[in-house]
Amino acid sequence: MAAVGSEAGHDHGGAAPRRPNILLIVSDDHGYADRSALGIDPEVRTPALDRLAAEGVGCEEAYVTAPVCSPSRAGLIAGAYQQRWGAHWFDDSSMAGPEHPSLAERLRDVGYRTGYYGKVHYGPEREGDRGAPPQHGFDDSFYGLAGLSMGRLNYLRHSGDAVADYGDAAKAMAVQPLSAGGEPVEVERFLTDEIADRAAAFIADDDERPFFAMVAFNAVHNFCWQLPDEELEARGLPKFDDWYPGASEYLDWYDGAISPNLPNGRAYYLAQLELMDRRIGRLLALLDERGVGDDTIVVYTTDNGGSQCNYGVNAPLRGSKYTLYEGGVRVPFLVRWPAELPGGALREGLVSSMDIAATALAAAGGDRAGLDGRDLLAFLRGDEGPVRDELHWDCRWQWSVRQGRWKLSWVEPGSPHAEEIRRVEHTEPGDGLRLVDLLADPAEQRDVRDEHPAVVHELTAARRRWRDEMDRSSALSG
Repeated sequence: MAAVGSEAGHDHGGAAPRRPNILLIVSDDHGYADRSALGIDPEVRTPALDRLAAEGVGCEEAYVTAPVCSPSRAGLIAGAYQQRWGAHWFDDSSMAGPEHPSLAERLRDVGYRTGYYGKVHYGPEREGDRGAPPQHGFDDSFYGLAGLSMGRLNYLRHSGDAVADYGDAAKAMAVQPLSAGGEPVEVERFLTDEIADRAAAFIADDDERPFFAMVAFNAVHNFCWQLPDEELEARGLPKFDDWYPGASEYLDWYDGAISPNLPNGRAYYLAQLELMDRRIGRLLALLDERGVGDDTIVVYTTDNGGSQCNYGVNAPLRGSKYTLYEGGVRVPFLVRWPAELPGGALREGLVSSMDIAATALAAAGGDRAGLDGRDLLAFLRGDEGPVRDELHWDCRWQWSVRQGRWKLSWVEPGSPHAEEIRRVEHTEPGDGLRLVDLLADPAEQRDVRDEHPAVVHELTAARRRWRDEMDRSSALSG
């Protein structure tokens, strides 16, 4: 049985210090509203996530550091604003260099065994680059480099035969072999199951060291119709053919495969969500079977807001993936640690995905130097209030700052990025400068900057100070 160490951790009431296992689960494009416990859509079924919420703490104002996956994932694993090393959007994102050690590297330094399972997409990394898990602190790994395949992984096929079958469409449909520890591996199996099974084998390994397992599902990212035949049959869903050479121009075909053009699109999405949730439930059951559930920190979040073109729902928030509206950056965030945290609690206050690294390292006794993230443990327990009052986002062509109840956002007028999002992803990012009062207007319907010029001035100054700090850090990293 995997044991829990004793070198660090918390000591309440004379209890022996403990060093917890850490299971970090990151999904892909999960809509803010799409958990059955919220009761927003009765068709959503997520019993495992509901269990996490009932046995742990939910954060109602949790954010990622970017509205798209690459820079968001880079900020999460480093526990810092990714702008510190010049990452803003798809076109300039990358894994931080060694001057910003990853969470895996920091945990490995204090005796953790580390494993990564699933999607990798910090930027355009290749095998052997720092962005590949073996190069930033993971002892064991099974992954796909999504930057090599338009940001996605196929749900069903990854092999040389699949590459030959798809021909010129192989990159778009993301069927290349995957990697295990940097070596190619072919998988002709539903990828959600394979990712979870690889993680389960790592968790169950007979090793006395505490573990850090990062499980990065590609679910529920497009293309959600890629489901096992038995699941399609059980749900009464038709098969939808993947793109093939000569079918059409790719963008024309893609437009027909997203909202509002794909028949059964929401049903495919919900099936992928339910199947991912089922595998999360099995990982939780494994922790219980091995007697380490109480002393394992389980964190669940997603990489950015739900993609409305892929049938995610972010209600009651405005906007979706790609935008700096709340629906693009505000995400589900659940933390369970039965030995330390209450069950069924909700916390209000600004939380960031950057805080995952700081919190895990505080529990493990690791080095937190250079992190922008904050230790959430006292906040999650309910012993202290929120850990911050200010957060920033910057994609170059759009930026935002939240300070207390206020949120100031700007989108470059006429931006080609904004136009591409409108045209390809059917999503409206906005235009120009906008101030909202999230306390009075959580759905971001009213621009109140003319009513509060002093607030605009204050947030603009805060944005300038933060941007100057990021520029100085980026210059040093470069």
